[in-house]
Amino acid sequence: MAPESPAPHCRICGDAVTEFLDFGTQPLSDAFRDPSDSTEEYTFRLAVGLCETCGMVQLTEEVPREAMFHEDYPYLSRGSVVMREHFRRMAERFLATELSGEDSFIVELGCNDGTMLKTVAEAGVRHLGVEPSGAVADLAAGEGVRVRKDFFEEATALDIVEAEGRADVIYAANTLCHIPYMSSILRGVTTLLKPDGVFVFEDPYLGDIVERTSFDQIYDEHFFFFSASSVDEMARRHGLELVDVEHLPVHGGEIRYTLARPGARKRSAAVDELLTSERRAGLGELAVLKAFADRVYAVRDELVALLRRLRAEGHRIVGYGATAKSATVTNFCGIGPELVEFVCDTTPAKQYKLTPGAHIPVRPPEAFAENYPSYALLFAWNHADEIMAKEQAFREAGGRWIRYVPHVHVV
Repeated sequence: MAPESPAPHCRICGDAVTEFLDFGTQPLSDAFRDPSDSTEEYTFRLAVGLCETCGMVQLTEEVPREAMFHEDYPYLSRGSVVMREHFRRMAERFLATELSGEDSFIVELGCNDGTMLKTVAEAGVRHLGVEPSGAVADLAAGEGVRVRKDFFEEATALDIVEAEGRADVIYAANTLCHIPYMSSILRGVTTLLKPDGVFVFEDPYLGDIVERTSFDQIYDEHFFFFSASSVDEMARRHGLELVDVEHLPVHGGEIRYTLARPGARKRSAAVDELLTSERRAGLGELAVLKAFADRVYAVRDELVALLRRLRAEGHRIVGYGATAKSATVTNFCGIGPELVEFVCDTTPAKQYKLTPGAHIPVRPPEAFAENYPSYALLFAWNHADEIMAKEQAFREAGGRWIRYVPHVHVV
């Protein structure tokens, strides 16, 4: 008998991580394939565990960053009206507060296509985006945003300080949770941040994932699943302090965390309120997370049974939104083109390709309207209101939406 693999170690504190949910073999979530491509796909085991020492929930296997964030990375922040407005408001808030002084400077980690920094640039405020994915960084530059094509870590921060000075604000949206090498990131933050500056980041919230059973938030690019308690501990271990939290409705529920140097900012009541709420919910307890895993398996079984029944009855089913998180759903549930005819998506880089692993064809939105299916499986459920408002004609033609968050239901 082969010896058991050693338990993975926490990327925050180094102690053992206890696995509680296994999604099996998964592909890279954004590795859409040309139909003629016969090369072997990169796969890894997608499993998630809890460090009971520091409370951090994390993947147990790391995917190399260069495999995920590369020249052809297809996600664009500007792809959603809701997210464009979200980032415009965030930029305006910074301009009115932290960036209102003379020669203020903001650095955004993972600036993507520059949607947030464009507003800052138009206001004439000094800024820099750090973005490793070349094509989207070029889009940001085309919007007048100053961009450094690079991964952010301690060495990057040292270079920026030497060339630009320290930052009043370091901001990251849906970026920090992607990065396993957190110690280097936070050393870089403390190097780059002014003594009274703030590090603000927003990422999917573990509490919402557990409460809503939104298991598809777990995929290769999301390495950490933050809670206020785990961020509080992570910050303390790296010479920072959690001073504010804000619950956001975007992307299925996120928290915006604000970190500062100890004593530089007064800690808001919202932090202690959220910490208390998490303790009451048992968010850092293994038993609670195992119960969440049981609900995930139940959703998988119910969704597959529904799709098989509808197909047996002769109904056409089409997917809506070739999202990164849909890779977890299709591969974990074993959903292929025999159940879902195609997936429509607005991203040109994904169209006429095959979804990762499951190999479902991706078509532009026009294909959806040309011949409406009976049912649409809503993978982009975090944009449900925006999508359903846009697709009223589908409902008027008798079409119905299949949703699986927080449970499997048809609307």
